[in-house]
Amino acid sequence: MFLLQAFKPNNDFWKYILGSVIIIFFNVAGYIPLGIALFIARLSGRALPIGDELMTYFEPNLMLFLIMFTFVTALAGIFLVIRRFHGQTVREVTTARKKTDWHRIFFSFGIWAVFSAISVAISYYTAPENFVINFKPIPFAILAVIAIVMIPIQTSVEEYVFRGYLMQGFAVLAKNKWFPLLLTSVIFGCLHLGNPEVGKMGYILLVYYIGTGFFLGVITLMDDGIELALGFHAANNLVSALLVTSAWSVFQTHSVLKDISEPTAGVEVIFPVVIIFPILLFIFSKKYKWSGWKEKLTGEIVLRQPENNQID
Repeated sequence: MFLLQAFKPNNDFWKYILGSVIIIFFNVAGYIPLGIALFIARLSGRALPIGDELMTYFEPNLMLFLIMFTFVTALAGIFLVIRRFHGQTVREVTTARKKTDWHRIFFSFGIWAVFSAISVAISYYTAPENFVINFKPIPFAILAVIAIVMIPIQTSVEEYVFRGYLMQGFAVLAKNKWFPLLLTSVIFGCLHLGNPEVGKMGYILLVYYIGTGFFLGVITLMDDGIELALGFHAANNLVSALLVTSAWSVFQTHSVLKDISEPTAGVEVIFPVVIIFPILLFIFSKKYKWSGWKEKLTGEIVLRQPENNQID
């Protein structure tokens, strides 16, 4: 079982606290190139950005690369902590299968990328006055290269941290499945409070963010691995970066479209959580023949002690 793979000799919960600090250190170290760029800009006479001004301070493609680079160093930190600190393989924090199932990643990516693209198309054709064409061939081509390479790294970091590392860590602490699912979902949602979308639309967006975290946690526990979550998250952020941006979104990119409407938090916040995610759960459950929902999502973790006294 996926969570059971964290139960190794001397792999106590305090290690996850210290490991998280190490991962944060690696993430912060990734801001060094951004700091250098800001220093050079200041030497050239530009005033330093304040608050949300940072996201529009540099040319969008450069800014996207500098922000995404912080996740490259964070991923290195995650792998280092997993292997050297916890004595696990990366595969053990990815899946309970003998190897990572790339078919699952691509299936989840494909189904959500198609849905997201169709949603953007419907929004554009039903209310074209809310959008302007933002497409510029050369900047978009550069964006595509940066996004395709870097955004899956960013989303993988978040999945390895929340649905992999911390979910297993909280399982070690609580010895059950519902606590890791609930806590990682709440933490995942609350960490999005700094997004400019929340400032525009209010805390109601936590319903979407926590709901998304809960959905990703459910598919991780039901499927015994984070492959489906990896694919979904990559598709969600990649399509957003390439197809549509806005002045109030966290991604400022040379996307195809720019949303110029005034943001409101209405049914579009609740709809994915109560309608779309359950439909996806149904599709995944039929394709991968999930069963035993109550046990997999809320059951206790029972450690079997085989004859050689090693945890199975």
